[in-house]
Amino acid sequence: MARRIVEQELSRDRILDAARELFVSEGYRAVSMRKIAAKLGYSHGSIYYYFQDKAELFYALVVEDFNALIARQTTLLYRLQRRDVAALKQLMLEFVRFGLDNPHHYEIMFMIRDPELKRYSRTEQAENMNLFSSIVQECLDKHPDREKLQFSLPWNLFMALHGLITYAIQFEQTFEEVLPLATQHVDLLCNAFEQGGHAHAKPELRVVSERRISV
Repeated sequence: MARRIVEQELSRDRILDAARELFVSEGYRAVSMRKIAAKLGYSHGSIYYYFQDKAELFYALVVEDFNALIARQTTLLYRLQRRDVAALKQLMLEFVRFGLDNPHHYEIMFMIRDPELKRYSRTEQAENMNLFSSIVQECLDKHPDREKLQFSLPWNLFMALHGLITYAIQFEQTFEEVLPLATQHVDLLCNAFEQGGHAHAKPELRVVSERRISV
């Protein structure tokens, strides 16, 4: 009877949590279904009730983690009810928060080096990038260099955030510890392309002003 009660406590979420931790700490190839089951205190046969094999389990992790990130981002955008630079800054900070609040999730999503495993996350990464790109492109709506920046800028901004997150994860820093630097980082990134848009207009206004003075 006691064994049956224990088995009822095994859940898909518990398996995913244990597998995520093992994949990050030991590497995908070093982890077996048997090792995941042992971490949870169960026979490996219990794991196969939920997942056909290790690859299916890994892909389930990728999907779940990206769904959690996208849900947080869309909830934030819905609450803000706008798509401007201020919203973009909050979206970027939310991305940093997610990465540092969930370092194991982030490593599975964006830091896996195994070429075989990267294919599992391509679709989800693209979906997340499309959401981010759509916000950036709306912020560029009236920018004079929109055509040049609409595809490169989202990627450049993402890589700048990714660098910050991976650095903080490496040194086990929390979001609260990084927040002042992250806020400054995001402000600098956004201000740079905002000022770039205004720069085209300023020289023209200055020339007009000088002509009026000379007249």
